[in-house]
Amino acid sequence: MQRYFLTGDQDEQNITFAAEDIHHIRRVMRMEAGSRVYAVFPDGRAAVAVLNQVSDEAVRAEVEEWVGASAELPADIVLACGLVKGDKFDYIIQKGTELGAAGFIPFEAARSIVKWDRKKGSKKTERWQKIAKEAAEQSHRNRIPAVSEPMSLEELIEYGKQFDTLLFAYEESARDGEMTAFYEAVSSMQQGGRMLVVSGPEGGFSEREADRLKSSGFVPCALGPRILRAETAPLYVLSAASFYLELKR
Repeated sequence: MQRYFLTGDQDEQNITFAAEDIHHIRRVMRMEAGSRVYAVFPDGRAAVAVLNQVSDEAVRAEVEEWVGASAELPADIVLACGLVKGDKFDYIIQKGTELGAAGFIPFEAARSIVKWDRKKGSKKTERWQKIAKEAAEQSHRNRIPAVSEPMSLEELIEYGKQFDTLLFAYEESARDGEMTAFYEAVSSMQQGGRMLVVSGPEGGFSEREADRLKSSGFVPCALGPRILRAETAPLYVLSAASFYLELKR
């Protein structure tokens, strides 16, 4: 069944869909009255709903039954990634959403090849949020990860004060043979805990950035003995955390 995230104030029995979802239901999926969909309310609750009105102007449905199961990770993991070139950040958002990320923060790193164009920035952030929404629907999430506008390193450090655990994936840690910090951080996470993991752009972190993160409470960690690409490291974080928090018994 197709999954849609509801917006605005919704009645718990009779619901309406946003304009972009009306187009998808009507024109892409070609649904009719009587079709069933998953509807996710703004508070994260999900229900099976039966469409009772389908037109180009409006799509309405009635809740048939509530769904108790949730596909969310038991702890929030937010990824902060140095700005990367091309469509790599699109890829990180799409796959990271599928893997359970709670949010994404691009940041302007010293070695980022891409420079943020603030005039065009809002449109790019909107596109990133749309990618997150579509990936959340596809992977049957109960929430859409938030995608922030790019931050500076200092803004990121300040933002990190609201998290329980602070890490940054540092290639020098891998070269030095450090293999315990990431495992210890994930294995000590409690249900409902919050972790912020920072990874660098294609060129990695500068020495100044690494020192600044360390002095601000971020723990450097290796993600295994291999050096990972900028778009691979954040996905490794989520995959490993998912295994430990959801599959390990």
